[in-house]
Amino acid sequence: MRILITAGPTREYLDDVRYLSNASSGRMGYALAEAAIACGHQVILVTGPVGLTPPRNCQVHHVETTDELLGACREAFPACDGVIATAAVCDYRPRERFSGKLAKTGVSLELELVETADVLAELGQTKAHRWIMGFALESAEFAHQNALRKLKEKNCDIIVLNGPTAIGSNTNDVELIAPSGNAIAQYSGSKTDIAARLIEWIEAHLSRQ
Repeated sequence: MRILITAGPTREYLDDVRYLSNASSGRMGYALAEAAIACGHQVILVTGPVGLTPPRNCQVHHVETTDELLGACREAFPACDGVIATAAVCDYRPRERFSGKLAKTGVSLELELVETADVLAELGQTKAHRWIMGFALESAEFAHQNALRKLKEKNCDIIVLNGPTAIGSNTNDVELIAPSGNAIAQYSGSKTDIAARLIEWIEAHLSRQ
């Protein structure tokens, strides 16, 4: 298969040096890219800014903003069999980006934030015969319900639920949720091991769609 994988955070700039973002390390997405390549698949990796070296033998696109992520995915997705969307997209951006560096003025600064593009939703709308594995990072309360709602709203085939402890960690604890709402698999351990299990699951359940 040719698999599109998104990884890492996006950044939304307030001025030329300050931005909104999150603490995603990109490790889960990079581990999935390595696991897919090891199984003989072609990988297109679209990655936000992280301190990791991309795997060998894959096509890499470096992005910063959510719009850049969306543009790279729009270009790559039509030629792929499916996408694994692990990127931790920054959901809001300042309505106005200032040129240069904002200086302190001695008074408070009020920011108006607007939503960024919904990359996964657009991929879901245009997926046609392709499959989509989404990721949902949810806190403990209503985590399962929120992940299932995301699966349906984004038109995913499967969604991987994990929690805030996954951020910046070498390990993870994930649950696969099907469109029926059932939790059909659970994996715990290193992100490398979980990535291998997820690729095995995709090969067994999604590759023939």
